[in-house]
Amino acid sequence: MSTVLVTGAARGLGLDFTKRYAARGWKVLACARKPDALKDIEGDIHPHSLEVTDYEAVKALARKLSGEAIDVLICNAGIGGSRGEGAQSLGSLDPKVWREVFEVNTLAPLMMAEAFADHVARSRQRKLIAISSILGSIANNNGGRYFYRASKSALNMEWNCLARDLAGKNVICVALHPGWVQTDMGGSGAPLTIEQSVPGMIRVIDGLELSDNGRYLQYDGTELAW
Repeated sequence: MSTVLVTGAARGLGLDFTKRYAARGWKVLACARKPDALKDIEGDIHPHSLEVTDYEAVKALARKLSGEAIDVLICNAGIGGSRGEGAQSLGSLDPKVWREVFEVNTLAPLMMAEAFADHVARSRQRKLIAISSILGSIANNNGGRYFYRASKSALNMEWNCLARDLAGKNVICVALHPGWVQTDMGGSGAPLTIEQSVPGMIRVIDGLELSDNGRYLQYDGTELAW
């Protein structure tokens, strides 16, 4: 049986990842601040209460799961960081929002990767996935959203570093853009539904090989410019 660990598993993209992997017969380690939302989902789901910015809790969970071989680890938990109009606009930047966004979007995924790298390395598939964003692309930048963009650019750099540092263990590290999706963060006007985005990302993840290590891809497999 294959095993996937998903953070932010109780809503949005994370919840759909959890449902779809469970429906495929995978063992799902579903991590969320409020995992009670997962109790009625059918399948081999193992809910874990986890605040991804509680790094002692992350280490404790890694110890608890020390015998697990995690085929796919999906660092999905993230926040947009908007707090009122203009919180991320030049002239009214809020440093508190910056710290919150970077804590969740940038530091927390790296701490998860550090804690669970060996779990992934001992698996058959060995895939370490960061849910990033095209807004983290410097090449495609059109300004604004300072904190969110910067947090995802930094996340991309972390995953590029992990691709190099874990290459000796044959771990495949890839940053994925889910598209602009109709979630709490993306809003109802987004062009993609969760039901379009997540299956696309799963297909991309399924197809990843060692030669894909270090890539930055969209939900449909399209290469993104750094």
